[in-house]
Amino acid sequence: MKASRLVAAAAVAGSAVLALSAPAFAHVTVQPEGSAAKGGYAVVDFKVPNERDNASTTKVEVNFPTDHPLASVMPQPVTGWKINVTKSQLDKPLEMHGKKISEAVTKVTWTADGQGIEPGFFQKFPVSVGTLPEDADQLVFKAIQTYSNKEVVRWIEVPQKGQAEPDNPAPVLQLTAAAEGDGHDAAAQDATAEAKPADQTTAADTSKSGSDTTARVLGIVGILVGAAGVAYGVLAGRRRTTA
Repeated sequence: MKASRLVAAAAVAGSAVLALSAPAFAHVTVQPEGSAAKGGYAVVDFKVPNERDNASTTKVEVNFPTDHPLASVMPQPVTGWKINVTKSQLDKPLEMHGKKISEAVTKVTWTADGQGIEPGFFQKFPVSVGTLPEDADQLVFKAIQTYSNKEVVRWIEVPQKGQAEPDNPAPVLQLTAAAEGDGHDAAAQDATAEAKPADQTTAADTSKSGSDTTARVLGIVGILVGAAGVAYGVLAGRRRTTA
């Protein structure tokens, strides 16, 4: 009885902790699909949950960093949402593929055509971005979430290292170290590494095949010799009987 009561109490306590901690995680976030390496490109997902039980999210605005502007920003179409991309002039032009770019995307806005994000659901908004800066460890995207009841929540507070998470944290994209070499070199190295075991395996298989063939030939020869011996013995026996 005591053990069952303890288990029940622990379950209730655990549920209470989850219930209390759930709202702290229900905010707009950004995560890469794979990795977000410095100096490269990435597809990132802005995940927007609905925190209200009496209204739907009908508009999402994401502001892109101006301290590290991105030359390429391409949102993926999302069913049920209109997308508006806002560009602004840059104080310092960017260079991309040998061309100078004087403007960059500073905001992407998604507006719902229908119900939007209803209570109890979330929505992902994928965006291809690049090139990612090489002189930064993270990018901050300040977001604004608007509900059908006209309520506006601003996810604009920048989390500080060593401090508690703010009430309305801005989405932060963590960047990883730049990949060594380009994709072609890496692919060539992988192909070379994979080719060596394959060649060794082929040689071993060839040797094994030769050994198997030799064994089979010797086996057949042995059977023929044995059959010949049996036949000779039968003939010899008949000759003795006749004599």
